[in-house]
Amino acid sequence: MPDKKKQPGEDISCTSAEKALNILLAFTPFNAEMGTTELSLKLGLHKSTTSRLIKLLVATHFLQQNPLTKKYMLGSSAVKIGSATTKSLDSKLLAVAQPCLTELSRQLGESVALEMLAGTKVVLALHVEGPSHIRFNFQQGEQVPINVAAGAKVILSHSDPTLLELCLEQEFERFNENTIVSKDEYRKLLQKIKQTGIAYDHGERYKDTHAMATPILGLGGAPKAAVVIAGPAFRLTDQFLQAAVAPLKATAEKISSQLFF
Repeated sequence: MPDKKKQPGEDISCTSAEKALNILLAFTPFNAEMGTTELSLKLGLHKSTTSRLIKLLVATHFLQQNPLTKKYMLGSSAVKIGSATTKSLDSKLLAVAQPCLTELSRQLGESVALEMLAGTKVVLALHVEGPSHIRFNFQQGEQVPINVAAGAKVILSHSDPTLLELCLEQEFERFNENTIVSKDEYRKLLQKIKQTGIAYDHGERYKDTHAMATPILGLGGAPKAAVVIAGPAFRLTDQFLQAAVAPLKATAEKISSQLFF
């Protein structure tokens, strides 16, 4: 059969849409300001084409212009789409993680939790209390200190360097002599954690509490959250933590596979 004739302007329309989307994607992941010339060079587009598409994206609020620098950044429409996607993913993550955390807590007999990255902060998003009469009680929604929390450490060890430096702008509080307060020492620790995929809190906030965490990785290996085991130091011994590595990692992988694939 002969090829169907293309309607006038059909190729142009499709190409323009594709180019407009590529312009928006050029601002990921950190929405750094760029001018027309910079975008043209980055995407290999003619400057007049880039200028025309930018005007359309500004008119629909997908881009906005900084009146001082005259450069562009993602606008309110892009933010709304990103927010909707994030809320959907966060909601699904909690729903998927809940039964997995419950099973892990039953298997190990200890409290487990989900720590999540929220901007440049890490918060306790979900927890399941262990069955023992002495257990670690998580405060859901609480922001955790990134220099001591096992989940925060393992999340940041797998994070983009630019995001890490933004997170490190916050002050490190010293809770006791075990607490890391040096940013350089902390960076070196994160490098080691990334190699093993496991982070620990050996009484760095509360001397009588130990914790261990592993990341939940999304597409491209970006960390979204971490599965955490925590409990009294006299129960979470080195022997216990070593034995718990396999089920901890299996739980994180199960959540990741159900969420992203």
